[in-house]
Amino acid sequence: MELILTERCGQFLKEWRDTKPYITAHTSGSTGAPKEIKLLKSDMRASARATNEFFGITHDSTLLLPLSADYIAGKMQVVRALEAGCSLIAEEPSSTPFSHFEGHATMMPVVPSQLEGWLASGRTRMVDNLLIGGSPLSPDMERRLIDARVKAFVSYGMTETCSHVALRRVGDDFYTGLTGFAFSADERGCLVIDTTTLSFGRLVTNDVVALRDAMSFKWLGRADNVINSGGIKIHPEEIEKVIAEIVPSAVEFYVSSRQSAKWGREAVVVTTADEQTFPDAVLDFLAQRMGRRLIKDVIRVARIEKTASGKLKRERLD
Repeated sequence: MELILTERCGQFLKEWRDTKPYITAHTSGSTGAPKEIKLLKSDMRASARATNEFFGITHDSTLLLPLSADYIAGKMQVVRALEAGCSLIAEEPSSTPFSHFEGHATMMPVVPSQLEGWLASGRTRMVDNLLIGGSPLSPDMERRLIDARVKAFVSYGMTETCSHVALRRVGDDFYTGLTGFAFSADERGCLVIDTTTLSFGRLVTNDVVALRDAMSFKWLGRADNVINSGGIKIHPEEIEKVIAEIVPSAVEFYVSSRQSAKWGREAVVVTTADEQTFPDAVLDFLAQRMGRRLIKDVIRVARIEKTASGKLKRERLD
C-alpha cells in the first residue's frame, strides 16, 4: 500500500486516525448556507466498502485523487484506499487531472469542470472507471465521454450520506443503488433512502424522482426548485438539459421563476450570455421540443453566483 498525499489529504488522514468517532465535514451549500456536520467514521467505512465492491477495488488497485480533501468526495477516496489497503496517489486539483500520470488506476473521481482537460490529455485509458460528481453533467459532455468509450459513472449522494448511495452509468437515465441501500418515494414524489449499513437508517430527500424499482430511479430535479406556473409543475433541471443541447457548453444559465399576474409564477431563463450566444430563439426551440411554451423570457445578468464547490446558486426573481 502506497500513499502519495497532498498536504490537505495528510491533514485529513491525521483527523481520521485520531480517537474521535467522527469526522467534521461541511455540506456543499447548493440549497442553502453550508453547514458543519459530524460524520461517523463507521459510516464512512461502510460507504467506502460499498463503493469498493461496486468498482472491484482491492489491495492490488491504485486509486487517483485530483480533488481536495476539504470536501466529502476527496475524503472518501482516501477512506476507500485505506479500507481496501490499496495505493492512493493524490494531486492538487486542476483542470487537467493527472495529465502526466504514466501508470494505470482502477478509479478516479472528478468534477465536470475537469473533464475537458482530461479528455484533451489523451490519457483516457489510464483509468478503468471515472466517478463524476459535484454538479450536473452536460448532455454534450455525456456524448463526448460515450464517444471516447470512457467507462464513467455519475454519482448521486450528499455529504450526509458519506458521498454517493447510487451511481448512473453515463448513457443511462437511471441510478442504481449500491449494496445496502433501497429506495422509495414519499407523497411529494421525493426520494426516500433506506439503508441497512449506515447509521441514519432512513433519509427523506427533496429530490423528485421516477422510481423504476426499489433499487433504481431517474432523477427529475429538486422539489425546492419546482415552479408551479398556472397549475403546471415545471422541473427546471429537465428544461436545462434540453437547453444544454443547443447552447455552447461554456454558457452559464439556469431556469428560475418570477411573479406573474396571469400564471402566479412564470419560468424564465437567467444567463450571463449575450443575445448572440444565447438568442431568444432558444425559447422557440424549447416550445417545439416540450410541446408548449413553458419558458416566458430570457433574463440577462452580469454574474451568476456560485457555491464554494462551483455549483450555480439559483435565485428566484421576485
